[in-house]
Amino acid sequence: MYPFPSIDEIKDLIQLAKREDLRDDDVTSRLLIPENATGVGTLLQKSVGIACGLPIVEHVCRAYDERLRVELIPGFHMEIIEGRFSDAKTTPLLRVRGPLRSLLSAERVVLNFLQRMSGVATLTNRYVRRVEGTKSKIYDTRKTIPGWRALDKYAVRCGGGFNHRVRLYDGLLVKDNHLSAVPLKELSGFLSAIIARSRSEDPQRLIEVEVDTLDQFREVLKVDGIDVVLLDNMDCPRMQMAVEMRDRSSKKFEFEASGGVTLETVRSIALTGVERIAVGAVTHSATALDIGLDIET
Repeated sequence: MYPFPSIDEIKDLIQLAKREDLRDDDVTSRLLIPENATGVGTLLQKSVGIACGLPIVEHVCRAYDERLRVELIPGFHMEIIEGRFSDAKTTPLLRVRGPLRSLLSAERVVLNFLQRMSGVATLTNRYVRRVEGTKSKIYDTRKTIPGWRALDKYAVRCGGGFNHRVRLYDGLLVKDNHLSAVPLKELSGFLSAIIARSRSEDPQRLIEVEVDTLDQFREVLKVDGIDVVLLDNMDCPRMQMAVEMRDRSSKKFEFEASGGVTLETVRSIALTGVERIAVGAVTHSATALDIGLDIET
């Protein structure tokens, strides 16, 4: 199982979620539920997909009430249920036991985290399965909800995908807007100078350069030290031509395809020979997985 984000990475997000939902009072639970009432809630996956984010349940529950206790379903371990695909009608995930008022207050926030993360993992896995048998891997992007990046990228890994850079300082990614003032005939010299500066700062830093046309790519082929060339919004024939041009050269960089990738087009893109496919949709357009909390008293 992939390492779950540390509490330091997510504690502020949990407190924000609690604050915006609870504020000072859960009026309904206070008026309807006796103060000393206890209960147990079972988290149930109710649709086909991958359960993801279960470790956060305990963190959320502690933020609401230290007396809430998260329990595994008998016979299961976290390593088994986290990141597991299920096509059953209902799949028990975890149980939460403790003061009923607190359990009811925390319910929506727990489900919000689990449903989104499970949706991201499930959609990522759909893309991953579409490219099986090719050399392509599915990568995420920085198109994440503010504050959610660590959780979104964890969910992508649970779905079988890979993480692109997490933050702007994690790598050098030269995009079209960075090059808008550079004439085509000066592109290779400009990039060579930038790459030399980057390598002098950090020899291990990932260096990626975006191209929109094959003419740009011909200039990039003259440059040494690039790790990844991003083919932005190219059609499949042009991507295949770029792959063939690289393979005829001595360059060893990987290709990344990006721009408008869908479940319908991703396999055709993979068959061009690119090694990486960036899919913003896995984080910005994932549908929440249906997960509910059934409470017994």
